[in-house]
Amino acid sequence: MALTTSTMLPLGTKAPDFNLPEVVSGRTTTLATFADKKALLVMFICRHCPFVKHVQQELAQLGKDYFTSDLAIVAISANDAKNYPDDAPESLKAFATEQGFTFTLCYDETQETAKAYTAACTPDFFVFDAERKLVYRGQLDDSRPSNGKPVTGADLRAAIDAVLANKPVTDEQKPSVGCNIKWKPENAPSYFG
Repeated sequence: MALTTSTMLPLGTKAPDFNLPEVVSGRTTTLATFADKKALLVMFICRHCPFVKHVQQELAQLGKDYFTSDLAIVAISANDAKNYPDDAPESLKAFATEQGFTFTLCYDETQETAKAYTAACTPDFFVFDAERKLVYRGQLDDSRPSNGKPVTGADLRAAIDAVLANKPVTDEQKPSVGCNIKWKPENAPSYFG
């Protein structure tokens, strides 16, 4: 496990489009799938990472808390399923069911979507406004598996709530920290390592 931080994609960046299968239903999901929502949260997660396991209940709660709001949530797993079978689509489907995820969970087999977002770690979070411009990228909160701080989702929730209330999101954003995305052999992006 390589401890990795977010790349901190420049604020204002337009959300890259994607075309990915949703692991529970098998339906194709694209950026346009969420066009009717005021805000979009894109999360890069996986099943096996201890950093994701540490926050998985909060991720499920986020989905429930914002389910009827004007926020769309899509989670994407881009890990190499051959070397990390826990992150293969069938396993991710079971993960989504076990955790009670109310949001879309997609699998990025080519890892091109992860690269387009400069996703670096799991978990990695990106919040986009109504124009699909990036207004937040960074951590869920200050909690880590070994620091004893409670998982609250405070940083991410504050950003989401600001967007939904038509208020500016603070520029003081801390990078997320987690396991590196498990790139396929010879497929790691230039920003990795």
